[in-house]
Amino acid sequence: KTDAGLYTCDIGTDVAKSKVSVQEKPTEVTKQLEDKTSPAGQDISLSCELSKADVNIRWYKDGKAIRKSQKYDLQQEGTRAILIIRDSMVKDS
Repeated sequence: KTDAGLYTCDIGTDVAKSKVSVQEKPTEVTKQLEDKTSPAGQDISLSCELSKADVNIRWYKDGKAIRKSQKYDLQQEGTRAILIIRDSMVKDS
C-alpha cells in the first residue's frame, strides 16, 4: 500500500487537487566499522550495521573494490554487512 497518488477535495462546486509523492529515506550506516588488530594467519571479520536490509553493498580496500574470492567472503545478514578476510597477512593491513 502506498500513500503516493492524486488527492482531491471536492465540495461540489469546486475541486482542489494535490499530487503526493513519497520518497524513500536514503540508507545510512547506523554502526561504523571498528579497527581490528590480529595475528597473521587468522581470519578477520569486519561488520557494519545499516538502516535498511537488502541494500547493495560494495567493499573496498585502499580504494580498490573487493570481490568475493578465496581471500574475501562478503556476507549480508539483514541490516548487517560482513567482510571476512581469510588467512590474514601483513599486506592485508
